Amino acid sequence: ELAVVAGGLAIVVLGYIIDRFLISRTGNNHLAQVLLTVGVAFIIGEFCLAIWGGDNLKVPVPSYLRGSIQLPGDIFYPRYRFALIVFGGLAALSLWLLYKKTQIGAVVRAGVDDREMVNAVGINVDRLFVLVSALASFFAGVAGVVGGAFLSLNPGAEWDILVLALVVVIIGGLGSLEGAILGSIIVGLLDAYGRWLLPEFSYFVLFGPMAILLLFRATGIFGKEH
Repeated sequence: ELAVVAGGLAIVVLGYIIDRFLISRTGNNHLAQVLLTVGVAFIIGEFCLAIWGGDNLKVPVPSYLRGSIQLPGDIFYPRYRFALIVFGGLAALSLWLLYKKTQIGAVVRAGVDDREMVNAVGINVDRLFVLVSALASFFAGVAGVVGGAFLSLNPGAEWDILVLALVVVIIGGLGSLEGAILGSIIVGLLDAYGRWLLPEFSYFVLFGPMAILLLFRATGIFGKEH
């Protein structure tokens, strides 16, 4: 439990430094932000390689989450992965409620759509977005720790996750929380079944539907045209 909190807080600090001193200088240039963060990821990856080496590492699973649970139909499923499904569902629900049903979420949505107007009514949008970035960084750090218990941790593993995350955003639609949830389910199923049924064409199974979707709806499933 301590590692989960520590990992989340560590990435909050790192994310704040990157946002405060690098990303904030790019303004609304999204391409520059993408290139900048990719460059930072390379630097951090090489830094980690120099410190910890290239050996695979794993985060130990807590004793109370080891073993399997029995589901209906005499199906046994790893207890830890089941806990991750529950945790992920609760996290997604909490974010949706915060974003859609609270005043803070309404201000965030307004700041995304019309930053100048929100600033004009006396709300510091920059400070608000720093808090949003901190929350996102915390969840990213937590995900890295809990995912390290069943995924190999090694320099370069982040790019596998990044590719899947980009596909999720493209399919679901940029700026849509509902799209991110639905997109993650679709991408997870496509990736799992693709590797199982057609391992030689697993990337085609993943990227093919994405390309077809973009041909007919360039903004993704829930994305909005601006």
